[in-house]
Amino acid sequence: MADEPDEGREPDLQEILRRMLAEGGQPDAAELAKAMGLPGGAAGLEQLMARLRDAVQHADGTIDWSISTEQAVAAAGAGSTTPTDAQAAGVDRAFTVAGLWLDESSSFGALPEQPKALTRTQWIRSTMPFWSQLAEPVALRIADSLTRVFSEQLPGDIAGAIPDAGRVLRSVCGTIFAAQLGAVVGGLASEVVSGGDVGVPLLPDGQAALLPQNVADFAAGLDIDAQEVTLYLAVRELAHARLFRHARWLRLNLTSAIGDFSQDLSIDLDQVQSFAADFDPTDTERLREAFSNGELIPPKTEGQLAALGRLETVLALVEGWVDVVTAEATKRLPRADAVAETVRRRRATGGPGEQAFATLVGLELRPRRLREAAAMWRRITDAVGVEARDSLWSHPDLLPTAADIDDPDRIVARLTGGGDPPDDVDREIEDLLRGEEPPPPV
Repeated sequence: MADEPDEGREPDLQEILRRMLAEGGQPDAAELAKAMGLPGGAAGLEQLMARLRDAVQHADGTIDWSISTEQAVAAAGAGSTTPTDAQAAGVDRAFTVAGLWLDESSSFGALPEQPKALTRTQWIRSTMPFWSQLAEPVALRIADSLTRVFSEQLPGDIAGAIPDAGRVLRSVCGTIFAAQLGAVVGGLASEVVSGGDVGVPLLPDGQAALLPQNVADFAAGLDIDAQEVTLYLAVRELAHARLFRHARWLRLNLTSAIGDFSQDLSIDLDQVQSFAADFDPTDTERLREAFSNGELIPPKTEGQLAALGRLETVLALVEGWVDVVTAEATKRLPRADAVAETVRRRRATGGPGEQAFATLVGLELRPRRLREAAAMWRRITDAVGVEARDSLWSHPDLLPTAADIDDPDRIVARLTGGGDPPDDVDREIEDLLRGEEPPPPV
């Protein structure tokens, strides 16, 4: 009969959310999580539902990012394995040798903490604070815009039953966004081989790590001895961590550029209204799709493009320096060049997880000028040596610019005294390189 239920039909998402919003309602956790496309077993599903119910019942306008960790662990958990004793010992040996080799190829000292082997789950828990910091400005802007539009057309029976329906919607939107971020980071956990694999300082200051499970997957695609691959990646990871440990300002510089990008984010209300015109705000599946495919992220503004350009330049300088230092430190390895080329290609294109993050947040973390930056650092090393090269990281005003990457002869001439007569800025830079304090202002 026409009015008989279709047992094979997907759950009615509007009815699911209506039951959740209704006082005392207990919707089926599996139904909603399946509709949202989120990972996890029974425990993870119940955690998700608890978060959504809390977002409805105790909406305070903030986003509880702990759900991101829960969903990421659920996404990666089934495939996350603890390193064997042999793998952990191999990582320890690789980092020990890497440290000795780096002492010869760079002037930055050892880390305060012993580098270690991490599981995918441990990597998620260690890096999630940084991921949520990157995502929060975008999540709040989108949630605010959606809430304003949805509140105007919220179904009367729901609006009448919920005090402050707008704030509830904001919390629910934020919770769904946080869950989506968790799914993305969970996907990244199966791709990264180290703490600094995506170029930004995901791990806390002074920490370095390899993920043996992912290193093994990476090495499996190469006709190279696995121990050689592990040692190369350990050198690269340690170089990255030592750089950020030495140049304390660098972490803030990167996060400031990311912050400038996010602060200039403006949601096009016409775009949101177009999205919401025929949309039922209780349809969580459609909302999930909107977050995951990036349709609510507007085209980048001029300010965002400028911030992105600064970010890409700094990332290219970091990755280029790491490339040059790692190449020098691993010259004893027979197949180092082959591993290096694989790493460069991988960084230039980004994996599925990194691409998913770019779609979700609108921010790409890829050094588009990596090869040019590496070539510049090689020229500088050949011209002035390791110590003078590394001293450029001691202050942001000393760091090469995008123009220097375009024309390395320019910075080499400045560093070797073969360029134009120095101006006041150049003299101050030279004083900093010599460790002298600039004169007080007149």
